[in-house]
Amino acid sequence: MTIPLPKNPPPGALRAHLELLRLPNVFTAMADVLLGFWFTHSERTDVLLLLVAASSSLYLAGMVLNDVCDLAQDTAERPGRPIPSGRISLSRARGIGWTLLVIGVALGWAVSLLTGEVRSGMVASALASLVFAYDAVLKRTPLGPLAMGGCRMLNVLLGMSAFGGAWQSYHLVVAGGLGLYIVGVTLLARREAAASSQTQLATATVVMMAGIALAASYPNWVNRTALHGAGEIETSFSRWQQLMGLLGALIGWRCLRAVFDPTPKHVQVAVKNSLLSLVILDAAICTHARDENVIYAVIIAALLVPAMFLGRWFYST
Repeated sequence: MTIPLPKNPPPGALRAHLELLRLPNVFTAMADVLLGFWFTHSERTDVLLLLVAASSSLYLAGMVLNDVCDLAQDTAERPGRPIPSGRISLSRARGIGWTLLVIGVALGWAVSLLTGEVRSGMVASALASLVFAYDAVLKRTPLGPLAMGGCRMLNVLLGMSAFGGAWQSYHLVVAGGLGLYIVGVTLLARREAAASSQTQLATATVVMMAGIALAASYPNWVNRTALHGAGEIETSFSRWQQLMGLLGALIGWRCLRAVFDPTPKHVQVAVKNSLLSLVILDAAICTHARDENVIYAVIIAALLVPAMFLGRWFYST
């Protein structure tokens, strides 16, 4: 009896899976969790890779389950996507999504076992639940953008979760500001495959700017001498405000181009730029928190390289 050899994967199978995962965007999730970790930690670097892996798994799970739940819409609007085009079966995509979701939660609880901080497992579990709720139920409701912003906020808190002390108000302000920014990005992308409403796009831009402003305000919530030397406090804060104002202006300008010309092409470019800009915002916040964090900010900013490189070949929104 001859045992049949396994068939070679069809041409483009790897590409189809990478498209399903929307791989370029996972680096923005890594940036969030790295910011959260380095914003709060000077120790426990042994669990950093586990937190990054947990964040990445949960983010990729959300991307896959999004396509699983959007099959009918994608069949009509994006027939070239991996599932409606038949390059990946629905059952396989569903299996990949749920496997990644379980792995992400398991890694979060592994960090809890190593650190004794139950928050890591709890945040990972909450994030997984909200990811599924968004994809399966909330995405097409008015709560959809808030749910997506909540996912990003929890992702930053996942990075902060192994911190041995209690979370302070400024920790929540940073995470909440970035979450609010993503609420705006989600509103921006709500109808990116069709003609978008100028009112909706303008509202999304305002929400994004509010998120940046909230994150930029975090020094008001903490004793600034804990962040910088006493003689440098006001100078540092002034430069910080200028930097965040400049970043906000650049991001807002790109969004306004879509507001004035709300075609799918311009909106999709604005969404992609806004997502990648999140990496720069993460790096900027990290570098301001403590002077020695500059090298950490450089590492976060470097995540733009693979995100932009892969974005040339793979659809990211």
